[in-house]
Amino acid sequence: INFSLTMSSSEIDAVTVTATGRRAKIESTQMSMIDIPVEKFLKLPVIFGEADVLKVIQLLPGVQSGTEGSTGIYVRGGGPDQNLFLLDGVPVYNANHLFGFMSVFNPDAVKSVQLYKGGFPARYGERLSSVVDIRMKEGNEKEFHGNFAIGLISSKLSLEGPIIKDRTSFVISARRTYYDILAQPFIMKFNQGQNDKTTGGYYFYDLNAKINHKFSEKSRLYLSAYLGRDRAYTKNTYRSDYQSEDGERTMEFKESYGLGWGNMITALRWNYLITNKLFSNTTLTYSKYDFDVTIESSVEELTTRAKAVDYFKYFSGIEDVGAKIDFDYFLSTRHSVKFGTGFTFHHFSPGVTAIRYSPGQTGGLDTVIGDMKVRANEFIMYAEDNIDLTPRLKMNAGVRLSLFNVQDTSYFVFQPRLSLRYMATDDLSFKLSYSKMAQFVHLLTTSAISLPTDLWLPVTHRYEPPVSHQVAIGSGFLIPGDLEVTVEAFYKTMDNLIEYKEGASFGGTGSGWESKVEKGRGWAYGAEFMVEKSYGKLTGWIGYTLSWTERKFENLNYGKTFPAKYDRRHDISLVLTHKFSERVDVGLVWVYGTGNAATLGASEYPSENLFPRDTRYGMITDYPGRNNYRLPSYNRLDLGVNLH
Repeated sequence: INFSLTMSSSEIDAVTVTATGRRAKIESTQMSMIDIPVEKFLKLPVIFGEADVLKVIQLLPGVQSGTEGSTGIYVRGGGPDQNLFLLDGVPVYNANHLFGFMSVFNPDAVKSVQLYKGGFPARYGERLSSVVDIRMKEGNEKEFHGNFAIGLISSKLSLEGPIIKDRTSFVISARRTYYDILAQPFIMKFNQGQNDKTTGGYYFYDLNAKINHKFSEKSRLYLSAYLGRDRAYTKNTYRSDYQSEDGERTMEFKESYGLGWGNMITALRWNYLITNKLFSNTTLTYSKYDFDVTIESSVEELTTRAKAVDYFKYFSGIEDVGAKIDFDYFLSTRHSVKFGTGFTFHHFSPGVTAIRYSPGQTGGLDTVIGDMKVRANEFIMYAEDNIDLTPRLKMNAGVRLSLFNVQDTSYFVFQPRLSLRYMATDDLSFKLSYSKMAQFVHLLTTSAISLPTDLWLPVTHRYEPPVSHQVAIGSGFLIPGDLEVTVEAFYKTMDNLIEYKEGASFGGTGSGWESKVEKGRGWAYGAEFMVEKSYGKLTGWIGYTLSWTERKFENLNYGKTFPAKYDRRHDISLVLTHKFSERVDVGLVWVYGTGNAATLGASEYPSENLFPRDTRYGMITDYPGRNNYRLPSYNRLDLGVNLH
């Protein structure tokens, strides 16, 4: 329904109309999903004052954080590669800046954030543990707006407005850090004079842009893009004099090191209202993630200009091109269906053994080792039915079919989904869900933080797709004081997981990554509790998670079950914001969690006890088991005041 308001001489305060009410979450069949208002993470206290979507997600029940200060999330026992990040429907393979301490999602460009921990609708897939669906702003069709921000570590600029009023609009947001500029005085202080100069630094930037055009009330076109990159570098130049037969010579040595990684994402979406009951979305997508490590050294004799150069480069990446079409069909107010299909072409450059080495002078050697490319095709179809079976019983049933072809091997996975909601009273509902998820990519990682050396790799004929089964049961109800309470219990199994063998890493030029990993299984179970207040001057939530997360690999830990690194028995978060006036509001965050699991040695002994004639190994440490030690419990309190 379209209508215009008549102009009046009186002026009232702004009125915001939202699509969700106090009972929306309780009445929906969807469970294990949390809709995060953007204004929430703009008001909460965060490190360096840099608001971040993923740091707010870490405060939700069922989500474990990684290393202190990082944006890593571990959802219901899953690993970092089991989270699907979507930006306007396009997968983001690396969602981290600053080695995982900030995410790539600029809050100034974000319109909405939804987190799915279970009960996955059939339209989502390709990951085992969670879906983070982020939508970008679409721009103001009426008038221009903008903001510019200067922070401790970064600056931001955002602009939006009409290109053609009421028909075409745009929004663009840019952000850049200046660690490299701030660090220069400290680096220069350690330079040893004219003969020894060192420079270096680190920075990242990202750019979000979106244009949307309205052809008619039935037809709209959206073009969105994201470009972001991190860069760390050092350069060192020094000179040395030496005496030769021809007299004194001066040699100049140069060394440089560079580490870079980034994403490029594009989506072109056309939505069309075919009839009043049938709606379609057609989308073309492109996603690319890559990283490279470059080391270069040279030595030059300044008189004769004779020069020798050593060059090393390590590269890895993944590139996707896809197309999909989705339909929404409303049979009645009590019955609707969603269905669609899509195709994605994957191009992997694993780079585990991809090394370029170019030494020497004229006619030097240029060698490529292990420069392998892997191509894969993925085809999906899905359908989901949302129907009121009775006035109090509602069901969402669906199925997702996935076909993945790689290295002359095809995997077909049938993934059923089911969610039920029963309204016991107007303020009390009970829910049940089951979902099967499949994943066709692995992430090999050895670090507690997100590093660009984490490798995305496809499934192969030797390592089939990981598959999870999750059952959840829960209840939602309202209590006095505008409080919404949700309680859920879940049980999840995960098969065909992979982990590095003991002592293995991404480096080396052995027989490929498949020889460095082991295959096993995992499971997680527990309960989540959340009390939320969404309206009024005081808003926020308190969440509590009680959970167990375990892994079992035949050739790791002597074949015995061991806790996952981020297995936490107890996890509590308290998040509050209070608006005193239009000019002053405050935020509070308190978190408590059981310590992470760690692998520590229990004893050590001299190597000569085993090798009497060989003392090269020094002391040998005995590890009784993987993740055999529990670090101390952790708690943190953040307070912030916002002055407008």
